[in-house]
Amino acid sequence: MSRIGKLPILVPEKVEITLTSNDIKVKWSLWELSFSYSPKIEVIKEENTLIVRPLDDSASALWGTTRSLINNLVVWVSEGYKKSLEIIWVGYKFEVSWNKLILSIGFSHKVEMVAPVWITIAMDEKAKNILHISWADKQLVWEFASKIRSKKKPEPYKGKWIKYVGEHIIRKAGKTGSKK
Repeated sequence: MSRIGKLPILVPEKVEITLTSNDIKVKWSLWELSFSYSPKIEVIKEENTLIVRPLDDSASALWGTTRSLINNLVVWVSEGYKKSLEIIWVGYKFEVSWNKLILSIGFSHKVEMVAPVWITIAMDEKAKNILHISWADKQLVWEFASKIRSKKKPEPYKGKWIKYVGEHIIRKAGKTGSKK
């Protein structure tokens, strides 16, 4: 038995759920997401809850995963998702121009990245070195954030990097050469 699969999914009032044979569409005023699940799984809609059940024993492996993915759709559409990145080093900076992100990260040229169509990029109002990426789909937000982070991975010796806000990176001591 899946502990996660047994939990009902609570649907907020403004979110519309449309169930077809093996597809679910989750819609709110701004966003609409859909997901196709296995025919071995049954999704039942009751008032403001969704219940996910396996139809046979071979579907127990998919049960909890399907429930989590459908719950994520409901949460993403109703609340959205936001990931923040922080850039640390002298002279490193983010610049946002419409849907284009320009990174000054120590190369001889500026690195330009175009954001996917629906993703919103915004600089933090208080700190100039923090960038916020938001949209309804967590997977796209994380993917774009990881692409940005991969342009200048954390360097633990000097401490220059692009990192997620709240990520802890262990600093390393440099070489300590001894002369004999």
